[in-house]
Amino acid sequence: MDGQPHSDIIDQIRDIPIYRTSVEQGYFPILEKPEIARGFPENWMTPRLARALEAGEAEFVLSTGTNHARMQIIRPPYFLLKSYYRLWSEHPDIAETWHQGCRRISLTTVLATEHVARVNAKKRDGAPEAVPALGDRRLDERTVYLNLRLDPALWDRSDVERMLGEIRAERNAHPLGWYHLDCSGYHLAHLVRKALAWGLWDDFPPPASVITAYEYTPANVREYLERHLGCPVVDLFGSTELGYLYYSDRGGRYHPHLDRMSLELIPVAPGSGIHHLIVTSVRNPHMPLIRYRSGDCVRTVDGSADPTRVSRFCGRVKELLPTPNGPVAQGDVDGCVTAGSPDVFLYQLRASGQEGVRLLYTTFDRRPLALSESEATAKLIGELTGLPCETEYRTHIPVGASGKHTWLVTES
Repeated sequence: MDGQPHSDIIDQIRDIPIYRTSVEQGYFPILEKPEIARGFPENWMTPRLARALEAGEAEFVLSTGTNHARMQIIRPPYFLLKSYYRLWSEHPDIAETWHQGCRRISLTTVLATEHVARVNAKKRDGAPEAVPALGDRRLDERTVYLNLRLDPALWDRSDVERMLGEIRAERNAHPLGWYHLDCSGYHLAHLVRKALAWGLWDDFPPPASVITAYEYTPANVREYLERHLGCPVVDLFGSTELGYLYYSDRGGRYHPHLDRMSLELIPVAPGSGIHHLIVTSVRNPHMPLIRYRSGDCVRTVDGSADPTRVSRFCGRVKELLPTPNGPVAQGDVDGCVTAGSPDVFLYQLRASGQEGVRLLYTTFDRRPLALSESEATAKLIGELTGLPCETEYRTHIPVGASGKHTWLVTES
């Protein structure tokens, strides 16, 4: 097929303006984010879509924009949430917690909490509160959001006590005392670490299941959560515009969930084992994406471009680091950090062209690494990149304005 969509997909998209030339020519080039935005929404508008918007069956939303410019898209209401709920309900390791009616407690960026508060305020024709009450942080009857601060490293004792109290209240609403925790791995690790450090661990009821679904979760963070929480920690991979495409099992292996989707992998550079993820999806009927470059990069078990052999999602293409040894992704650096020491929590690589790199890092126990671990980590990153590497302990690495952690900074 050479990456081109099947005839049944062409029948579904032939009236959409952005695809008309491709349909006529019989060839679909890779769809880039700027092309989606050019002329939006007229470049997507059909009589059917106009009727769906008028009836409330479609809505305009913005992508998160954490690692790229925010992109306006059109999708059915609760498109991403329904994709999440479906995977949770079907997942072989944690489906029981869905079917038992567990409440979903979400611990992620404050931007997500603020979005839910705005939606609820709009429903009651009011303005969102500066500090949203618990009721305004409920997305639906099953999901509530906890975080009220930009940087989880700056949560104080009162923040942690409030969140643990809200967790207990949601847990106590279930006849078995179960709840499901949905999170950014970093945010949850901060909560676990602070509860342990401040003698609040007995107030933290263990979840029945955990899903990380908001950003890359480093291997050390995943292992830390599994060790302290004692339940399956499942990772979902997807995006605002696509829904979820893959899920991990409790052993960390990824499995496809390509409902009404297909994938292509294209090397980011000749000979590289890192691949662009190209997605064709008609899952969203209002804005089907044909040969869409998602901006994510992946590796396969054998380095091939076979999408059935995807083994790791290794970060964003825009955050690839050019090195003498070829492009390096976040997942590659994470492998070095994990091999160097299991104690590293947050880290940030600062690159100065061909001069070298510095790895800034924090630890779970708030103590610098032993010299042997620090040197081992620097050596592994140096071998990976072909650049001299130094490590530097920090007590705090702040999150970005989006509430997510930036792992790579290029210094001039």
